[in-house]
Amino acid sequence: MSEASFARPRSEIFEYAGATIEMVDVTTLLAAARVNPVELLRRATWPAPVQRVDLTVSGADDPAGPVHVFTALISARAEPMSTERIRKLVLGQDPLGVLLAKRIAAGDPVATRIVDGVGTAAAAAYRKLGLDRPAGPAAGREPGVLADAAVGLQATVTYEEDGTVARLEARMPRDEVGPDHLRAFITLTLQAVIELTEPDALRGRRYVISREALPKVPVTTQTVTLDMVGGLADVVAELRQIAISFRHPEAMARWGARRPQGLLMYGPPGTGKTMLSRALANEIGADFREIRTPEILDKWLGGSERNIKQIFRDARRYRVPTLMLFDEFDSIVSYAGAGGDAASQALNAVAGIFKQEMNDLIEANPNVIVVATTNFPHRVDESLIRSGRFDVKISVPKPDEVSRAEIFRKMIRGLIAAHENPGFRMFADDLDPAALGVASTGMTGADIKEVLRRVQLAKAMQEARTGKAEPITQQELLDAVRNLR
Repeated sequence: MSEASFARPRSEIFEYAGATIEMVDVTTLLAAARVNPVELLRRATWPAPVQRVDLTVSGADDPAGPVHVFTALISARAEPMSTERIRKLVLGQDPLGVLLAKRIAAGDPVATRIVDGVGTAAAAAYRKLGLDRPAGPAAGREPGVLADAAVGLQATVTYEEDGTVARLEARMPRDEVGPDHLRAFITLTLQAVIELTEPDALRGRRYVISREALPKVPVTTQTVTLDMVGGLADVVAELRQIAISFRHPEAMARWGARRPQGLLMYGPPGTGKTMLSRALANEIGADFREIRTPEILDKWLGGSERNIKQIFRDARRYRVPTLMLFDEFDSIVSYAGAGGDAASQALNAVAGIFKQEMNDLIEANPNVIVVATTNFPHRVDESLIRSGRFDVKISVPKPDEVSRAEIFRKMIRGLIAAHENPGFRMFADDLDPAALGVASTGMTGADIKEVLRRVQLAKAMQEARTGKAEPITQQELLDAVRNLR
C-alpha cells in the first residue's frame, strides 16, 4: 500500500447554497459505517437559530436486506416570549397592525403604550394557558419528504412538537450505496437547515465531511478526540456509547436511565489510558480535571482524608459536564484492607472515604463522570470498583499487528495534516503501514509515537546541518523501530 493511499485520502469538493462542502475518503467512511455508526458534522458551526447538526451513517438490517441508514438531527434554538415576539402577535398582518407598527417604529409613545399594554395582557393570558413555552422555528411544520431524484434517495422529515428538532432519515441498500448517496443526503440536510434559517444563511461557510477530523495544527493530549485514536476499535466504541449518553440528557430523563458515571480503565503502561480519558472528555464536551496522587496523599495524619473530601466537595458543585481523572488509581487506594501498619491504615481510610464520596457524587451531580486508570488492577480493592460506583470496566490491551498498523496510519496522517504544505513533503510515497505493524511487534501506542518523534528529530537535525532533508521513508521508519527495541 502506498503512502498516498492511506495518509492522503481522496476528497471531493462541491458547493451548495453558497457553502463549500468537502467529502474526505467517503469509500472508507461508508465501509466503516457497516460496523459502527460514523458521526459527521457535530463540531461544525451553523447559522442561528440552528445550534447543532448531528449527521450519522450506520448499518442496519431491513426485511429486504442490509442497508445504510443516513440520519440527521437538526437542533434549533427556540424563540423566547420576548417583548418583540409579543408585539408581533398583537400587531399581526392586518392594516391596523401594520399602521401601529409604523407608528411604533417612528417613536410614537401613544401607539407604543397601547400595543405594549395589550401585549402585557396577552403575555399573562399565554402564561395562564401554558402557551408561553418557547417554540422553535420548526413548530407547526408537518412531516414530509425531501428527495434527490438523480440518485433515487428519499429522506423522511419529522419534527419535535416544540419545533426545536428536525429529523431526517434515508435508507439505501448496502450493495447499492455510494458517495453520490452521501452527497445527496448532505444536500438534503443543508436544504432543511436553510428552511429553518434564511436562503443565504450558508453562504461563505465551509463544511468537511470526514470520518476523522484532522486538525491543521499538531495534535496534543488536550485536543485529541476519539476519531484520532487508532487500534482500539472496541474500546473506542464503548467510550462513544458513554459520550452519547452524556450528549442526550433528554433521552436519559425520558426513560429514567442513569448513565454510567464511573469508568475504570486498566492495562499495561503506554496503551493510551490517559489519552482515552482526555478524548472522552472532548467527545462529551466536558471540562477535564486530572487528580494526581500528590493532591491527595499527605504525610500528616488526616491530611489525605481532608484532601479527598475537598476534591469531591468541589465536584458536587460543578455545573457543567466534567470528567475527573484519577490516574494511577492504585497508588491512591492500593491494597485497601491489607495490613495493620500505619501506612495501610491510612490507605484504608482514604479508600473508605473514596467509596462514600463516590456514592454521594453519583446521587448529587449527574454532570460528573469519574475515570480511574491503573496498570495494576489487582492492587485495587474490589469493593471500590463494584458496579454502582464504577459501572464500566474496560481493558486497554497492547495493540495487535492490525492495530499497530492503524496507529501508524493515524499518527502519520495527523502529522501530514498538521505540517505538510505545497512546498514541503514530510513522508515519501513508499510507506506501508502493514509492514510497520509487523515490524513493531510488542510495541504500544506510546512506543510508536516515540519512533516517529525520533525520525522527525533526525530529519530536522539533518536539515539544520545541511539545509536539506528528503521525506521520511519506509526504511527509515523500520530502522527507528529496530533501534527502539
